[in-house]
Amino acid sequence: MSTVRAIVAVDEKWGIGKKNDLLFRLPLDMKFFRETTLGKTVCMGYNTLLSFPEGKPLKNRKNIVICPEGIERDDVLVVHTLDEMLGAISSENGDVYVIGGAYFYKSMLPYCDEVLVTKVAADGNAEVFFENLDERSDFELASESETFETNGYNIKFCVYKRV
Repeated sequence: MSTVRAIVAVDEKWGIGKKNDLLFRLPLDMKFFRETTLGKTVCMGYNTLLSFPEGKPLKNRKNIVICPEGIERDDVLVVHTLDEMLGAISSENGDVYVIGGAYFYKSMLPYCDEVLVTKVAADGNAEVFFENLDERSDFELASESETFETNGYNIKFCVYKRV
């Protein structure tokens, strides 16, 4: 059985995006994301896939995408329902990372054992948000890094574990 983790960067209001894009360009966070998910399985909503350059899946990872009915692709594993997604994830042997978007994070959070959160000390004027894990009784902050500066922003890498 795989371990399911969400991985997300949030602003100080737990905002994660606007106009189907990231709030910030954070090279250090991108490096962390790439190194964490490389060789693993990532799962996402269809709009997240479309937000990638040319709408192509992430390289060197197995990409599972929940797509609207009628959409089929041969470059990713396509599922059409949450039940199909959960079935696909349960057949994975390694770590699985939930990578967005907002509605998909909300749907998958009950199935996540951990959430890797990059906290950005800024307001990104977000349109979509992640659940504020500091206000939830089913998750606790397990670890928090020192503060790092990247592209003019202060960030911290945090791990929340299900309790």
